[in-house]
Amino acid sequence: MTVKLLMSWDIKPGREQEYFEFVVREFAPGLQHIGIQPTEAYYTIYGECPQILTGGITEDLPTMQKILDGDEWQILRDKLLSFVTNFKQKVVPATGRFQLL
Repeated sequence: MTVKLLMSWDIKPGREQEYFEFVVREFAPGLQHIGIQPTEAYYTIYGECPQILTGGITEDLPTMQKILDGDEWQILRDKLLSFVTNFKQKVVPATGRFQLL
C-alpha cells in the first residue's frame, strides 16, 4: 500500500529567499534521492494555517519508515528546520487526493 509523508511548516521571517533556494536546490532533490517522490506543495498566502503544505510518497510503510529513520532524512530535515518553524510531519495511507495533516 502506497503511503504519503505529509509535512507542514511556516517560513522564518526574513529567510524566504534562502528558504526557496534551499527547497529548489536541495530539499526536493534530496527527497527524491532518499526515495520519497514529491507529490505536491502548497504555499498559503492568506489565512490562519501553515504557510507550506507538502507531501511525498513511497511504495509502502516499511520503506517510508526506513527512510525516516535514516541519517540522510535527519540531515535534510535538520537543514530545513534552520529555515522554518512549526514543522509537523505525519505518515498516512496515500489516497491519490489532496490530504491534510
